[in-house]
Amino acid sequence: MNQSEVLAGRFREVMLSGTWIANTNYHHQLQGLALQTATAKVGDLNTIAILAQHIHYYIAGIKQVFQGGSLDIRDRFSFDFPAMETQAQWDAFLEKFWKDCQEFAQLVEQMSDEQLRAAFVDEKYGSYQRNIDGMIEHAYYHLGQISLIKKMLLNAKTP
Repeated sequence: MNQSEVLAGRFREVMLSGTWIANTNYHHQLQGLALQTATAKVGDLNTIAILAQHIHYYIAGIKQVFQGGSLDIRDRFSFDFPAMETQAQWDAFLEKFWKDCQEFAQLVEQMSDEQLRAAFVDEKYGSYQRNIDGMIEHAYYHLGQISLIKKMLLNAKTP
């Protein structure tokens, strides 16, 4: 297995189908989740919906670069999303999220070792591999938050 396949597999693990590191993944935590739970506040923590959209923001932005586009994402906008008001909006977001995750992984799989070592947009951002590794690590960080918030919300409803 080459490096791009390993990276794509690690990305799929945290996002879509794995359980090795966290014993869960985004798909397991979010698929079928009610909008009411996804948007519920726990103190001053971000909601599950905001955290999911935050991760998607980076996946979509990096994927755009992988497809030959420009790097348009900015950290200062990475938590700014319109409120989701219906279950249909949440479900549509999740479908786009899963689709973008699959496409991201497929694009990573197709990368050569040379491209993985190449500068990502600008040398100050490091290599493609560093950005892919960073995306995986960032995703695990917020997956932990989502898992804890979900447990807190579901346990609060159970006497």
